[in-house]
Amino acid sequence: MDSVIETTEQEADPNATNKNWLHIFWTKLTHWEYWPFSVFYFPIVFYWVWLCIRARSFFFFTASNPTIEFGGMLGESKDKIFDLIPDQYIPKTIKVGHSISINEITKMMKDHQLTYPLIFKPDIGERGWMVELIKNEADASSYLARIKVAFLIQEYIPYDIELGIFYYRYPDRPRGTISSIVMKDMLSVIGNGTDTVAALMNNDVRSKMHLDSMQQRSPDLLKTTPALGERVEINSIGNHSLGTKFLNGNHLINEHLIKTFNHVSSQIEGFYFGRYDLRCASLEDLYQGKNFKIRELNGAGSEPAHIYHPGFSLWQAYKDIIHHLEVLADISIQNKKDGHQYMPFTQGIREIMKIRKYNKQKPK
Repeated sequence: MDSVIETTEQEADPNATNKNWLHIFWTKLTHWEYWPFSVFYFPIVFYWVWLCIRARSFFFFTASNPTIEFGGMLGESKDKIFDLIPDQYIPKTIKVGHSISINEITKMMKDHQLTYPLIFKPDIGERGWMVELIKNEADASSYLARIKVAFLIQEYIPYDIELGIFYYRYPDRPRGTISSIVMKDMLSVIGNGTDTVAALMNNDVRSKMHLDSMQQRSPDLLKTTPALGERVEINSIGNHSLGTKFLNGNHLINEHLIKTFNHVSSQIEGFYFGRYDLRCASLEDLYQGKNFKIRELNGAGSEPAHIYHPGFSLWQAYKDIIHHLEVLADISIQNKKDGHQYMPFTQGIREIMKIRKYNKQKPK
């Protein structure tokens, strides 16, 4: 059977594949939001070295959030972080081993009153790796066949609005601040009543980058023809690497929101710096501190993700990152003075080696 991609206009134009590749390459080259992590962050390395010298420790950041492994920079357990957050703010979540059977999952779902759809994601992971919306038992079985590490089964939160809210508080101050909000626009296409989802994706460069992965995961969806004006969500996971458009939401910051997250953060022992990834029913509810769920809490490794707004100034992005790293260092140094020690160099190296070993289990 011909692939979904081959049934698009590429079939009529033998040069379409090369044209698409060149288009994607040029977009990635000229739009820094698509640059590889190592390329984008290379200029920041020099400032990072200065912070290490200033703090007199390569692993100063481990004191930023004393109750989170490695300060939340790398390799932290999501399940252990959820243990720090009051249950009222988080979805129902179960941690399981990768060798679990589908029958065991079905029993756990019944015991915890969970139903499909669900979110499956590795307990230790980053940048959207193996985070998937599981709609039924067939999806769950497919996931079990591929996952090689312990993972979480998480209640799906159907709220429409997904945000990343960066919060920090200096240890000697009773009140923190919100420094960044990213609004997440999930990868989707709008139907015209004629073209298939594959063809619609092929007409948009952001979507086009994810055609190959969608062909593997959801070939039937790509063959459908949406009605005129119908919105089809391609990916329900709010991660930039999975095609989600990150939009600058800093205009949403106000005293009501700061009050909400001062209240939430005051209940999380040892948390001073990081980003809440959450879903909420409405902004008005969020301002009032109700009808929202925290999908993840990220620590020292968090980014002020509003910088990935399409067309955002590269210079301003670096300024915003440097500001947050300076705050990270200030908080870490203050916590050190208050008795929270930096991780020793040899132990820090061992942690990095452990994380590297773990990452080798990821599929290429």
